[in-house]
Amino acid sequence: MKTQFDVVIVGGGPAGSTAGCLLKKYMPSLSVLILEKALFPRDHVGESQLPMIGRVLREMGCWEKCEAADFPIKVGATYRWGNSGELWDFNFVDPEQVEELTRPGSYEGPRVSTAWQVDRAVYDQILLDHAQEMGCDVRQQSQVTKTILDEADPDRIDHLMVKHVEGETYEVRGKYYIDASGGIGVLRKGLGVKVDSPTTLQNVAFWDYWENAEWAVEIGVGGTRVQVLSIGAGWLWFIPLGPTRTSIGFVCPASYYKESGKTPEEVYEWAIAQEPRVSELTKNATQRGNVEGTKDWSFLADRLAGANWLLAGESAGFADPILAGGMMLSQTGARHAAYTILELERGQHDPKWLTTHYDITQKRRIKQHIRFADFWYAGNGQFTDLQAHSAKIAKDAGINMRPKEAFRWLSTGGFADDAQGAVGIGGVDLGGVKALAARFGGKDDLRWELSKFNSFKLQLNGTKKIATPYLQEGKIVPAMSFERGGRQLPSYGMFNVVLNVLSRQTELKEIMDDIKATCKKKYGVHAPLQEMICYQVLESMVTDGWVTGKVNKKRPLLNLSSSAISGNFTTNQDDLTKRIESAAAGDV
Repeated sequence: MKTQFDVVIVGGGPAGSTAGCLLKKYMPSLSVLILEKALFPRDHVGESQLPMIGRVLREMGCWEKCEAADFPIKVGATYRWGNSGELWDFNFVDPEQVEELTRPGSYEGPRVSTAWQVDRAVYDQILLDHAQEMGCDVRQQSQVTKTILDEADPDRIDHLMVKHVEGETYEVRGKYYIDASGGIGVLRKGLGVKVDSPTTLQNVAFWDYWENAEWAVEIGVGGTRVQVLSIGAGWLWFIPLGPTRTSIGFVCPASYYKESGKTPEEVYEWAIAQEPRVSELTKNATQRGNVEGTKDWSFLADRLAGANWLLAGESAGFADPILAGGMMLSQTGARHAAYTILELERGQHDPKWLTTHYDITQKRRIKQHIRFADFWYAGNGQFTDLQAHSAKIAKDAGINMRPKEAFRWLSTGGFADDAQGAVGIGGVDLGGVKALAARFGGKDDLRWELSKFNSFKLQLNGTKKIATPYLQEGKIVPAMSFERGGRQLPSYGMFNVVLNVLSRQTELKEIMDDIKATCKKKYGVHAPLQEMICYQVLESMVTDGWVTGKVNKKRPLLNLSSSAISGNFTTNQDDLTKRIESAAAGDV
């Protein structure tokens, strides 16, 4: 059995498979080992995806394989949240576009902006098998029992001790190591990397699987929305995984569970009974009868990269599942890890530059999702048992958690990292975030900074230009960004379009005309979407202090609040989405 490899990946879940596939795709000569302690297939929670995963799967070469598995198309989510008992929808795309689709489909049109709700036993098996087909050496039921560090350099892994379920323990050595072992963090613990919990939320989750539950809504062929429904002590998820199988879970504060004195089964049964919508959907369904539980406390590792190792997926950090960002963070983070190793092998960039930016970028993304989750909980007036948590979140953040102030807090240093060259967080574009703030506050919080001024000027004094990594087609390309006070302004993607326009124009009307003409010339049929992203980029630049606004009394002000209202969120009326003009389209 081979024991020497270029890359050793611990963990065969989505993060490990993603890293393995991309390493072999772009550098087939690399020898890659994936060690997985379980025997696939196996159940796993974290079934609800975000659209960005589709791009990663296409790059891996297995999007079509996942589509062939007939997972439900995730068009968005239906929420009951905040101070109102009203149901409201978040849609990645206009549901009518999905109604016109046939399946199996291809990765184009509306499917680029949708996601899946996946049965993880099936999904993870597809990805791991694909990694093996790509040339990875995959060893299941192989557990890392010990991480041996280099005696001369304790930040360097020398080798691993591995035990197969039916064999003896043996050594495995790699030039590079990726810890994709999930929250348990096998290599992270072996290296002594500490973790921090930058949140006061400490929730627990209980779940089970049901057969033949009704779907809350059916959109076209296989399209639906997950249900996220708050009850007094927590919230329920309702996620169809296929034609007959549904995942239903309950999330609540760990303190509530402990004080209830109930068993996991009793808490779960109680929670289902509290929600009439879920009770109705499951009245003719059969429960598997094996309630599972876990803590889902958000955390972040102190370091994500070292001498010859990287942390990826939930080994690096975990954000509360309310945003369904877990798999997206895992697979996009693993993609970045693979790109980093590829460039380390090519030797064309400073190794410290590569690993430092991996560490900074992925930590910032995870922390931003944790912050956004905190904001969601703080905005839920129905969670009486979470009021103390919300107050603590606000106190720790130094704000009163009104939506407007919370939005500024959220926008600090993270909106540009989820999608390179655009702005968004947790699958929600900037217009959607503003609409969300209004859900938790009022219509005044919808008003854009662009509506307050009609003359804008770049403020780049005191900045320095630095090279930041831009990931594209298996390579990391240095892209210039501006840095000031630890904050960065990208100069690539849609940011580059806006920066160029601002170098030519100062008045809002001329800025908008220039953006429209530039996008039409550069993006053709996709120009309207790219144009709206440009406005969101400009809004974020004003919010973050890179652009200052003034009022030219000779020019009119433009009210852009209508654009914010028409973000991803609409009112749900008996599952018939109330259509309003889409200004952001949700694809950032």
